[in-house]
Amino acid sequence: RVIPSALLPEEVSGETLGEVKVVRDMHERKSEMAKHSDAFIALPGGYGTIEELLEIITWAQLGIHNKPVGLLNVDGYYNSLLSLFDKGVEEGFIDDAARNIFVLADNAADLLTKLT
Repeated sequence: RVIPSALLPEEVSGETLGEVKVVRDMHERKSEMAKHSDAFIALPGGYGTIEELLEIITWAQLGIHNKPVGLLNVDGYYNSLLSLFDKGVEEGFIDDAARNIFVLADNAADLLTKLT
């Protein structure tokens, strides 16, 4: 677990599983997590999850990493975001190849199969 020092009191209380690495800020957190990851999977989540997903997709587009990226689209959670991406392709803002940086599945087993 990688956590910015400012969030430590709110996010970590009591016992933790595994190592907790405290970093300066969210930028360092994302960099550390990316460095130690074999792949990236976005589960349904809020603004933070979506921001991190878009950053990882952007990093792949820019060649900063070449690790697999997956979206777990439980109950169609990401359908609206996917429509936005499709609109970006249609309008010429997103390249077709960039639209296919990630794989998508509605259950974990299928997503893991697609990522490997």
